[in-house]
Amino acid sequence: MKWRYPLLGLLLMALLAGLIVLLMPPLERYEEMVEQGPSPEARQNPWLAAEYFLRERSIPVHTVTTWNDLPDPGPQRQTLMLLDKRTYMRPAEVEQLLDWVDKGGHLVLVAEQTWNEQTQRSGDLLLDRLQIRRLSTHDLPEPDQPVPAIPLAAPEPVSPRWPELTRLYLENEQAPAYLEFDTTWHLEDPEDHARYWANSASATHLLQLAHGQGLVTVVTDAGLWQNSTIAGHDNAWLLWYLTQDSQVTLVRGTGHDNLITLLLRHFPLALTCLALLLVLALWRVARREGPLQTPPPLARRQLAEHLRASADFLFRHHGHQALLKHLQQDILRRARLRHPGFEALGVADQWQVLARLTRQPTSVIGEALHPRPVQRLSSAEFTRQVARLQTLRNAL
Repeated sequence: MKWRYPLLGLLLMALLAGLIVLLMPPLERYEEMVEQGPSPEARQNPWLAAEYFLRERSIPVHTVTTWNDLPDPGPQRQTLMLLDKRTYMRPAEVEQLLDWVDKGGHLVLVAEQTWNEQTQRSGDLLLDRLQIRRLSTHDLPEPDQPVPAIPLAAPEPVSPRWPELTRLYLENEQAPAYLEFDTTWHLEDPEDHARYWANSASATHLLQLAHGQGLVTVVTDAGLWQNSTIAGHDNAWLLWYLTQDSQVTLVRGTGHDNLITLLLRHFPLALTCLALLLVLALWRVARREGPLQTPPPLARRQLAEHLRASADFLFRHHGHQALLKHLQQDILRRARLRHPGFEALGVADQWQVLARLTRQPTSVIGEALHPRPVQRLSSAEFTRQVARLQTLRNAL
């Protein structure tokens, strides 16, 4: 009998396993790709894809961070690309760059500052030196029709995004190149120095002009060559076209940080402590306005103190006459209660009634109830008058 229970358990487990196999769908092996996003190198360098693209086409590319590392334009054609911010560019550096272009170099730069009609400059030293202006397309007059960019061939099929794209026509080419420039900005060449240009439906986004023995290419923006957009349309082709048969030098990180920026970057905790110390020092030496107010006592005030405070308030705002008038009205009110029809009597009869009720002479009653002059009473006179009125009121 003992061996039957283990055998029954094994049989139940086998039935359960068979049921699971029958009900469970067949397993399938598959592969799934999980997008990890851009690499740390791509997040730090927005032009990393452009560098890889040029190297795949056997174009040497190297990156520099200072103007002292500029290549020699003599032995081989050199292309220098200024794609990052250059807000802190100095006049000496502008002259150094233009001298390099005069010797045969090719400079590719982004127009960063907008032209100001009032000051007649943009603030971009390099752009002002080349006499090129960047304007907003919202400030341009509405054209009658789009202006083509050097039409050299027969009409071709137009891209469905043509109003938003920039067309570049080349000699011996049947169709233009379509480029994805930002249509917010427009390049203007008031001195007509440019030899080649590229337009969108309403603005110019690329100008190329000769400078000495070299070339300068100005674009409204370099966003079409960043990692996320270089593969679109003919963006990569334009980068190759501008840098073909040359060595490329990409200048990055040339901004000069000021002292405050460096301190905030390297010593944030020290600056926070210094600010707190400064606030505490100002609070310590600050000048107080008036004496310190002592806290009021916790004990409740007496009724006499409240009455005295009320009398002081009435005296400060209305003077002696208001206090005396309140006492006189209280006396007349009590007299009306003691003698019906008191209010209908004349003044002399009222004084006679008060004399009989209070057993005071009529002269005293007249002195007490007679209207006082407007001028301020002395303390002694005010005290005597209050005493007379108080005596009459107590008698009623």
